[in-house]
Amino acid sequence: MQTYVFLYNFTDQGIKDVKNSPENVKNAIKNWEAMGGKVHGVYCLQGPYDFVSIGEAPNDEVAATFALALGADGNVRTLSMRAFTPEEFAKIISNLP
Repeated sequence: MQTYVFLYNFTDQGIKDVKNSPENVKNAIKNWEAMGGKVHGVYCLQGPYDFVSIGEAPNDEVAATFALALGADGNVRTLSMRAFTPEEFAKIISNLP
C-alpha cells in the first residue's frame, strides 16, 4: 500500500455546517476504508489548513477518486500528496546516476 497525506480546507458550505464535521469525518473514513484504504489519523489543525489526514491506499487511482468524491460533496477542498517512507526514498535515489 502507498501512503498519502491529505490537507483540507472548509468551503463556505462546509464552515456553515461545521457542527456536523465529526460525523462527516467518520463518513469519510468509512468511504476511504470501503475503497481499500487504511486511515492512520485525522487531525484538526491551526494555521492555513483546517484538517490533515494520513493513510494508505492501494494506488493513486483510489486516492484520486477519494479526493474527488470528497470535494464533490462541497464541504472541503483537498490537497493530496503521495508520501514516501525513508526506505522508498532510499530506493528512489539509488537509481540516480
